[in-house]
Amino acid sequence: MTFASPVIAVDGPSGSGKGTVSHMLAEHLGWHLLDSGALYRVVGQACLMEGISWNNASAVTEVARHLDVAFRVSDAGEVLVSCKGIDVSAQIRTEEGGRGASTVAAIPTVREALLQRQREFLRPPGLVADGRDMGTVVFCAAPLKIFLTASASERAERRYKQLIAKGESVSLPRLLEDIEERDARDSNREFSPLVPAEDAIVIDSSAMPVTEVFAQVLLEVEKRGLA
Repeated sequence: MTFASPVIAVDGPSGSGKGTVSHMLAEHLGWHLLDSGALYRVVGQACLMEGISWNNASAVTEVARHLDVAFRVSDAGEVLVSCKGIDVSAQIRTEEGGRGASTVAAIPTVREALLQRQREFLRPPGLVADGRDMGTVVFCAAPLKIFLTASASERAERRYKQLIAKGESVSLPRLLEDIEERDARDSNREFSPLVPAEDAIVIDSSAMPVTEVFAQVLLEVEKRGLA
């Protein structure tokens, strides 16, 4: 499969820094941004709103097929997400939102329902696609694929600091447990498991500040003449 516009696929587990790096890269290049994880989080949130269990595969798939989701950028540059006209930006970024996304994403028919919607984000001048199977499934012909990773303990520490800064009461051991469970679920699912594409550039950000990660990614972008 070939694409009319260039796309950079950035995959990796939760807390690896892929979201931040993808935002920085899209802004630097002036390209569009796809936060594919947000789509799965919205599916999970929509199920909660409708009283549907995340484990009810057929009902969750119907939600995904008719997902009423919209994205817009606020004056402050923040990406706001709405479902059925209701702002769910805060709800989908909670730990529960992450668990919901990981659970519904393991349903093959849900992934199939959202596949074309994700590809529709690709339009000129280009797209930075942030997710877990951008380089292996959604945009497998991308000229640049990045896979960001970091140790589970480091990712739990990052998330802990984020939540504490927001004034939330959280347990670091519980966060680590949730991340390890999510990693196992994402990496071991039968369809579209979380693995680096064969031609992906793998970067371990455990001991790297985000500015250094971004600089390394940008170097790969420039090598391929995409900047």
